[in-house]
Amino acid sequence: MDKRKTTKADLERKRPFFIEIGLIVALALVFLGFEWKQYEKEGNQFETEVDYDVEEDIVLNTQREEPPKPKKQQPESQTLNIVEDDVEVEDELNIDAEADDETVVEDYEPVEVSEPEVEEQEIFTVVEEQPSFPGGEQARMKYLQENIEYPQMARESGIEGTVFVTFVVEPDGSVTDVRILRGIGGGCDEEALRVVRNMPKWKPGKQRGKSVRVQFNMPIRFKLQG
Repeated sequence: MDKRKTTKADLERKRPFFIEIGLIVALALVFLGFEWKQYEKEGNQFETEVDYDVEEDIVLNTQREEPPKPKKQQPESQTLNIVEDDVEVEDELNIDAEADDETVVEDYEPVEVSEPEVEEQEIFTVVEEQPSFPGGEQARMKYLQENIEYPQMARESGIEGTVFVTFVVEPDGSVTDVRILRGIGGGCDEEALRVVRNMPKWKPGKQRGKSVRVQFNMPIRFKLQG
């Protein structure tokens, strides 16, 4: 026996209807989803438990220590010297403190203390007895020949000539105030000053039997050998 489908059992004919119903239901769910309001449960935002390390306060002893009170010093006992009425007491100081508008006060003038002026001894150029090198003139020439070193600059430049030196022979025979009167350069002037300053003490000059300061001029000749 052949099986036949009825028109009522044919679902293909109702397919558009079911699609429309599905679309309507889907749109309704979407609309409800947008309109749905969800209220969050308000909670206490400070309910979160947090562990705090509680530091113990350190209490310092702030009690002020007062320094010990100084002991009172007992006043020194003063001894009073009782003098009879008929004894005259001599005052060591006589102070006149009475003054009025007519009292004339003299201006204070500081006392000028003048320092004693040291008189510089006179320097002689001509005396009765001239100063002399110890040992005489030959000893002086020998001293110069043995102690003068010809400067290298003057030797290389061929400088020759006479340097005139002046100095003062003191009363004790020492040589001071050594200066150049006329030089030739090339280091000869400095060498002449060095040699004269290193001379031994002279025999001082004398005037009327007394040692005096005497100005002395001495030529020193520089000459190359050959």
